[in-house]
Amino acid sequence: MLAPTASEFDVYHPQPLLIVISGPSGAGKDTVMQRMQERELPFHFVVTATTRPMRAGETHGKDYFFVSKEEFARMISEDELFEHAIVYGDYKGIPKQQVREALVSGKDVVMRLDVQGAETVRKMAPDALLIFITTQSEEELVHRLKTRKTETVDSLALRIATARKELKRVEAFDYVIVNRDFQLDITVDAIRAIIVAEHHRVKPRKVTL
Repeated sequence: MLAPTASEFDVYHPQPLLIVISGPSGAGKDTVMQRMQERELPFHFVVTATTRPMRAGETHGKDYFFVSKEEFARMISEDELFEHAIVYGDYKGIPKQQVREALVSGKDVVMRLDVQGAETVRKMAPDALLIFITTQSEEELVHRLKTRKTETVDSLALRIATARKELKRVEAFDYVIVNRDFQLDITVDAIRAIIVAEHHRVKPRKVTL
C-alpha cells in the first residue's frame, strides 16, 4: 500500500471571515467591541463612519470616523461605502477599502452594525458570519437605554421602539449571545469560540466583495 501524499492531508484551508456584531441598541455592541480590542484579539476591527456627534470618551478614528453630512454625501456619491444607512437621524457607513484590504491580508474582519446594516451585508456577502448580541429580556434592554441618559425624551422613545422591533429580527442571524451585566468577558469568549469553530468547518465560508 502506498503512503498517502502530502496533498491528501492538505484539507484545511482557513478562509478569512467577515464577522458582523449586531443587535438592538442598548445590548452592548460598542462595549463588546471595545473589550475585544482591549484584549488585542487578532482581528481587523472596522471603524465605522458616522455623522452623529462625538460622545464623551470617544476618539475619532478609533470608535468612529466622525464626519460631516457633506463629507458623508461625498463618500456615497463616490461609491466609497460598503454599506450605509440612516440610524436615528444620523448616517453610518462602512468604508469599502479597509474591509477589502483586511480580507486580502488574511485577517478576520469584525464590524459592528445595527440590525438593518447587518441584513444589508448578508445580501451583499451571503457567507458573512452574523452574531446577534442581546439582553436577557426586553425589560432589561429598555432599562439600559433609559439609564444611559444620552438622548432627549423623544429620541429615547424612538430608540426604544426601534430596539423592540430589532429584537424580533434575531432569526436573520447565525448565532445569538446574551450579553449579561458584569459578564462582558464571557460574551467575548463566546464570540471567540464561534469564530474558532467557524474556522474548522468542512465547508468554509468564502466571502467575496
